Amino acid sequence: MYRVELLLSLTIILVTTVLGIATQNPPERTTKAYPNFQLEVVVNGRPLTEYYARGRTYIEALEGAEYELRLRNASPDRVAVALSVDGLNTIDARHTSAWNASKWVIEPYQTITISGWQMSSERARRFYFTNERDSYGAKLGQTANLGVISAVFFRERSRPVPITPPHPITRDKTESERSASAQSAPRPDDDYAATGIGRNVRHDVRWVDMDLESRAAGEVTIRYEYYSALLKLGVVPRDRHTLQRREDSRGFSPEP
Repeated sequence: MYRVELLLSLTIILVTTVLGIATQNPPERTTKAYPNFQLEVVVNGRPLTEYYARGRTYIEALEGAEYELRLRNASPDRVAVALSVDGLNTIDARHTSAWNASKWVIEPYQTITISGWQMSSERARRFYFTNERDSYGAKLGQTANLGVISAVFFRERSRPVPITPPHPITRDKTESERSASAQSAPRPDDDYAATGIGRNVRHDVRWVDMDLESRAAGEVTIRYEYYSALLKLGVVPRDRHTLQRREDSRGFSPEP
């Protein structure tokens, strides 16, 4: 039985592994593979349209827009979710396996919304679409997985018991180390979408204790790119924006 720690944010819980061995990375899947688990990217309260192509799920990034990640657990089990953006865990910004990652926990049939990077037990910084140069990943010298949002779900073995937080949320590197890593990282390409570390918002959390099944119950992965990149990949039609403007003029609403 594996022991893990969890962090509770109002009705939301975060988990970080204490013991255990990282599981092998599963093959890439789309959001349709696991009907009990859902991940949506939300802007202004509306989920962005998903496109299924080239064996992946894509969305169109909207430059400068803040976004949220909506996670739904449609199963009767409590689950813990390793949620990463651009390859960085949304709780502690670490780049680890899903099993070893800090995790959010969702009650049965519950939906939660994560709006930013958790910076401490009280504060978070908003997600927003930007370019590679301005991304949080570039600031940390971690740019290998820009444009990828991933949620890996683990079922709970037993109910958790609240405990006193054993330690504050920390980062892998000091500010000076991050600056050095960023300077040595490859030159970013500003034509592609990435996620920045935005404005500071209140987000209270606390740690609890929990046992998880070692095998992931499901994984949802979304790739986001700007329209020009999606067009080059053949994911969206060249005249999609023109068609939407025509529909608007006839009184129809475009897709979110």
